[in-house]
Amino acid sequence: MAVKLRLRRMGKKKQPIYKVVAADARSPRDGKFIEAIGLYNPKTDPATVEIKEARAIYWLGVGAQPTDTVKNLLSHQGITLKRELMKQGLSEEQITLKMDEWKKLNEANLAAASKKKAEKAKTKKASAEKQDKTDSEAGA
Repeated sequence: MAVKLRLRRMGKKKQPIYKVVAADARSPRDGKFIEAIGLYNPKTDPATVEIKEARAIYWLGVGAQPTDTVKNLLSHQGITLKRELMKQGLSEEQITLKMDEWKKLNEANLAAASKKKAEKAKTKKASAEKQDKTDSEAGA
């Protein structure tokens, strides 16, 4: 049986919440699944991702193929990195050190991205105010 790690849509209309599930590749998107291993809510800012790390590594280890979206979620959580480090045969301390380094780098990147986003919003607001001012002067 071919197993896939994929998203199962839940929630109301226009308010999606997804379960990350291990399911038979032949079953439909919202159909029967083997195990729920996490939750993904794209509507929050930032998006909420809760994945059971041990179960995800288990399913990847027995040959489950993640879909593109689930692969991205796993890599953003650091689960694929941890799995690769485990495959290399590193000890638990070495894996922990490398994961800590990755988390620090990831946090720095997120902080820089949020700062850039705030600056972009500020300049956009200033240009909109300037446009409104010129429109009001032209109309008067």
